[in-house]
Amino acid sequence: MTAFAFSTVASILSEPGASANLGHLLAERFPGTKRPLLVTDAGFLRTGLMEAALMDLVRHGMQSAVFSDVVADPPEDVVLAAVAAARQHDADLIIGFGGGSSMDVAKLVAVLAQGSQALPEIYGIGKVAGKRLPLVQVPTTAGTGSEVTNIAIVTTGATTKTGVVAPQLYADLAVLDASLTLGLPPKVTAATGIDAMVHAIEAYTSRHKKNPLSDALAREALGLLSRNLLPACERGQDLQVRQAMLLGACLAGQAFSNAPVAAVHALAYPIGGIFHVPHGLSNSLVLPHVLEFNLPDAERHYAELADIVVPQASGSDEARARALIAATQQTARMTGIETSLRQVGITESDLDRLADDAMLQTRLLGNNPRELSREHARAIYAAAL
Repeated sequence: MTAFAFSTVASILSEPGASANLGHLLAERFPGTKRPLLVTDAGFLRTGLMEAALMDLVRHGMQSAVFSDVVADPPEDVVLAAVAAARQHDADLIIGFGGGSSMDVAKLVAVLAQGSQALPEIYGIGKVAGKRLPLVQVPTTAGTGSEVTNIAIVTTGATTKTGVVAPQLYADLAVLDASLTLGLPPKVTAATGIDAMVHAIEAYTSRHKKNPLSDALAREALGLLSRNLLPACERGQDLQVRQAMLLGACLAGQAFSNAPVAAVHALAYPIGGIFHVPHGLSNSLVLPHVLEFNLPDAERHYAELADIVVPQASGSDEARARALIAATQQTARMTGIETSLRQVGITESDLDRLADDAMLQTRLLGNNPRELSREHARAIYAAAL
C-alpha cells in the first residue's frame, strides 16, 4: 500500500441550529475567550441569520465584533482591512461566518493578526510561520468546503488569484448548521453544490496524493451531494436535505484538502477572475468538458464514481464514465443554471486570454490525471462556449 499523510480540522459539529449556541460552544471548547471577531459579508449580515449567534456570545460574557466587508474573490485590501479590525478589537478568537470567501479571509486573519508576517510572505505552500489565533468556521453555503481545508485564495491583481496553503489554516472547529442555508436561492444552491461535487470528483482522480481516506470521503460526499442537490434546489426549506448537502460539501472539502483539485479548477479560476462569474458556476461550466478531456487517463475512476451518481448505468468502464459526464450536464440543466460560456458573456475572442491565464495555475494542473497543454485548455474552453 502506498504511504500517505492525511490532515483535517480538529473537530466537526454537524447539527441543525448549532450556531444559535455559538457562545456556549466557545465557552466550552475555548475557555477564556472574551473578544471574538466574526468575519462575514454584508449580504449575509443583512439576512439576520447571525443574530442568534451574536446574542448567545453576549449571554456567555463575550464582547464580539463583526467585520462584514468581505466580497467574493477577496482582494488583498479586504484581507488587510480584516486583519486591522482584528487587531483593533484585540480579538482572541476568529470566526469565519459565511461562504468560502469569508472563511478564507478568517483563516488569513487568524494567522496574520498576532504574527509578524506580511500577507505576501505567506503566499505559496508552507510559508506560514508560528501559531495563529483560535479559529472556528461556520459555513453558510454547501459548496466550498473551506471550513475543513488548509487553503485560502486571494485575488492579487486585476484578475489573478494566489493561494496560501499551510497546516495552520485548518480550523479548530467547523460548525455545520443547515438552518443558515435555508434562504439560499436555487441557482446559488445549484452552483455551490456542483462546486462541491467537483471537489469530490477531482480528489478521487488527483494524480499525486489520492489515498484510501480521501477516496472514501470523496465517494461518500458524492453520494450525499448527487442525491440531495436537486431536492435542495426544489425544496429549499427542507432542513434534512440542506444538512445532507452541508455534510457532503464538508466531506468533499476534507477529500480535496488532502488529494488536491486539478484542471476543472485551473480552468474555472480565469472565468471567475476575468468575468466575475461565481466560483461554483465557473467550475460547472467547464466540468463536463474537462471530464471528457481526462477520459483516456481517468476512465476507470470515472466509471467507479458513475456507480454512485448514476447507479443504473451499465456496460464497460467507458460507457459508465460517459454516463457520469452526461449526468453532470443533465444536473446543471435541470437546476436552471447557465451551461455555456456565452451565457455568462464570454465570446470566442476571449478564449486565448482564458487559456493563457489557465496555464498559470501550475499548482492545480500538476494534479490533473492527464497532462494538459495550452492548446488543450483553449479547446476545452471552445467546447464550453
